[in-house]
Amino acid sequence: MAMEIVPATAALGAEIRGLDLSKPLSDADVEALKEAWSDHIVLLFRGQKLTDDDLIRFSRLFGTLDIAPASATDYAGAQEKSRPEIWIISNVVENGKPIGALGDKEAEWHTDMSYVAEPPMASVLYSLEIPSKGGDTSFANMYKAYEALPADLKRAVEGRIVNHDSSTTSVGELRAGAGAVTDVRLAPGAKHPMVRTHPVTGGRALYLGRRLNAYVEGLELDESERLLDALWAHCAKPEFSWTHKWRVGDLLIWDNRAAIHRRDGFDGNERRVMHRTQIKGDRPR
Repeated sequence: MAMEIVPATAALGAEIRGLDLSKPLSDADVEALKEAWSDHIVLLFRGQKLTDDDLIRFSRLFGTLDIAPASATDYAGAQEKSRPEIWIISNVVENGKPIGALGDKEAEWHTDMSYVAEPPMASVLYSLEIPSKGGDTSFANMYKAYEALPADLKRAVEGRIVNHDSSTTSVGELRAGAGAVTDVRLAPGAKHPMVRTHPVTGGRALYLGRRLNAYVEGLELDESERLLDALWAHCAKPEFSWTHKWRVGDLLIWDNRAAIHRRDGFDGNERRVMHRTQIKGDRPR
């Protein structure tokens, strides 16, 4: 079957049909995928049956893989059950211990691992078990969010740097070894431009990381809070987003340089098991 690209929404996202990712892809298909990824930011592949080796092989088509990030203290031992390139995201508890990270809580809008100097450019997430409802993942197009900024906000972000706090996960839990932040101006993390230029497409996109414990360098605290509140309210507008409802065997790859994402919470009595890889990126500019 020939590869087919089916756009998900006008905002972003496309489903790729006709490819079995458990098998090697042709050079032509890989190039077509990379072009589609640049155009749509998030790509969806349904009905896949992948081993961890398959997942790693596919992910490496887009670049060098990074190792899994640090999780909350409660999950610190879970990564020992996985390969270094694969992060298990799950609410499942076995023998009294979580097998993965992030549990069943809602995850706020964020960009993966923006709290490091060179954040991963992409994330790949593959579903092994999903709950009967909930756990949906939403994505927002940060090119469109930047382009649609009111003139006053566009002026306010130009040339500004924001600190991306490293102390908490996307569900608000303290990472292993981290201390609680009492003054966001002193939060640990990496400092990045609020507007970044995509190294492949040349497009300009808002790059905010996540709201919790963020701080705009050089502003008074109340000014930083007002600006960040206004920007996050703008980014969350539905015209910039697409929500994916998971099925077993779905694989998503998204571009962290041009999108933010969030996850709905779900019933913790149901199992959700996902395997994630991430692809190394460069310093945002």
